[in-house]
Amino acid sequence: MKKLLLILLTMASLGATGQSLSTVEKKIMEHVRANMGLTEKLLEEVVNINSGTLNKQGVRQVGNIFMKELKALGFTTEWVSLPDSLNRAGHLVAYRKGTKGKKLFLIGHLDTVFEKSMPFTPFTRLNDSTATGQGVNDMKGGDVMIVAALKALHAQGLLEGTSITVYLTGDEESSGKPTSISRKDFIERAKQHDIALGYEGAQSFSIATTARRGINDWRLTTYGNTGHSSGIFSKNAGYGAIYEAARILDSFREQLSQEKYLTFNPGVIVGGTEVTYDRTQDKGEAVSKTNIISQKTLVTGDLRFLTEAQKNAARTKMKEIVTQSLPGTRAEILFTDGIPSMEPTAGNARVLQVLDQVSRDMGLGAVKAGDPGSRGAGDISYVAKYLDSLDGLGASGKGAHAPGETINLKEYPALIQRSALLLYRLTR
Repeated sequence: MKKLLLILLTMASLGATGQSLSTVEKKIMEHVRANMGLTEKLLEEVVNINSGTLNKQGVRQVGNIFMKELKALGFTTEWVSLPDSLNRAGHLVAYRKGTKGKKLFLIGHLDTVFEKSMPFTPFTRLNDSTATGQGVNDMKGGDVMIVAALKALHAQGLLEGTSITVYLTGDEESSGKPTSISRKDFIERAKQHDIALGYEGAQSFSIATTARRGINDWRLTTYGNTGHSSGIFSKNAGYGAIYEAARILDSFREQLSQEKYLTFNPGVIVGGTEVTYDRTQDKGEAVSKTNIISQKTLVTGDLRFLTEAQKNAARTKMKEIVTQSLPGTRAEILFTDGIPSMEPTAGNARVLQVLDQVSRDMGLGAVKAGDPGSRGAGDISYVAKYLDSLDGLGASGKGAHAPGETINLKEYPALIQRSALLLYRLTR
């Protein structure tokens, strides 16, 4: 770690570069270094605007700032509105169309998990290497990286003839439902490109994301014969809904929990004689007594998987377990598709090879594929099956999605430089 920090400090202060960089690439890196003050100012500006997913005005305000920045670089910009029923702000799209190199689709998001009703944390420098603020890492830091990298290319006239789309969604943290509507334009535009690059937070200089797990929801409902508790386990009364739910959940654990990259988490369970559950608030209530056999139990949870084959096999097994009911009970399980997985592919590995070479040429060392189980689902997963994809290219830091979220400002310049060189090499 000390060696890495020494390299970064040297690059930041002296503009040092690896021996395998061209003269043009050295100029790109120097532009990034020389303009870090403006880059940080832009980051502070957007962080200081609350853009929680449901704060549509705030999301649009942040989007307008990035729209202005991208227009100045020669991009055509537009705002993709969504139906009022989705209660989401929409998405910012900026594009250039050309014939040079690979067609790139750069992905970020304007929203954060911090809603307007929550205590606000502005951009604050904690010391010379760390700043905090809402979304400073996830992912306004990544959005600003996109702009800064493109500015470095634009300054050298290197955007001319390229085909690049920047797509900043307004609801990544809580996508509008159904996603068949909220992600329709996103997917259709992505299909027109060769490579998708996602700017979710970097886990480290030596790791990039070639695969991410997908996520689905499931809803288990069990039913039992209610009656006096003294009769439980008898032939007439049976075992009750709560025991049936417990059997099913424990069978899930016993039979599926050891499979790599597969997880299934029961998040809410409500059981008793009378049961209600509000999906919009993820809130349930139950009424019963200790001497009454439970009549109904409801469990909601998520299912995470690396491939479609793994997802389908898990669903099949879970359905099979559900059918093996205890006496006097019955059960049903329903699955709802969420974000698909970003499966590891040879194409993703090839994009990683380009990043790896850039990193080595900069003197930052090798970059390897990260563990797919270490990341949640993200927007890039909606398009990964259509084009080669790489994620985790954004800012580094700690505490994403929590008060006190931070960005590492010492690593930030080198990450922007690396991203700018990656874009340059892919569009030659």
